[in-house]
Amino acid sequence: EEPFEFISGLGVTLEGFENKIKDLNIGEKFDFVIPQKEAYGEYDDTLVIELPKSVFSIDGKFDDIHVKVDAIVPLISADGERFSGVVQEIKGEAVVIDLNHPMAGCDLNFIGEVVETHEATPEEIEALSKPACEGNCANCAGNDCDCNKDGGECCGGKGCC
Repeated sequence: EEPFEFISGLGVTLEGFENKIKDLNIGEKFDFVIPQKEAYGEYDDTLVIELPKSVFSIDGKFDDIHVKVDAIVPLISADGERFSGVVQEIKGEAVVIDLNHPMAGCDLNFIGEVVETHEATPEEIEALSKPACEGNCANCAGNDCDCNKDGGECCGGKGCC
């Protein structure tokens, strides 16, 4: 219902999308497809993994409030890389997580019209560098984030704001 707003050239959108619309003017319409290989790649079955329930425990108890089928959960690798996965199944002592991008395996069809363009303001650029907060530490699904102590909110698995 609302226009998709983004700042071009900062890697916020797919490169193929930006290449298709960069030369369009206000009022021009577009309709194009970005094949899956140029979008989010092919779906990779090897990126569906099982993790022990203990990974999703808070104070020794499995977080069944936030870790449910179809929930997007923030994760962190051994190297400190932050990413998200989608809970596919909860079974026994394991949680099945899909690490594929939700649009992996899909050709993307974009239909629209350019409604506005302008040079990005410093405030708009700065706003992109800050993570969007998504509530409190409970949303971290067990990550070692103690935001309440720091007076901030957990930012969807990206630390405290």
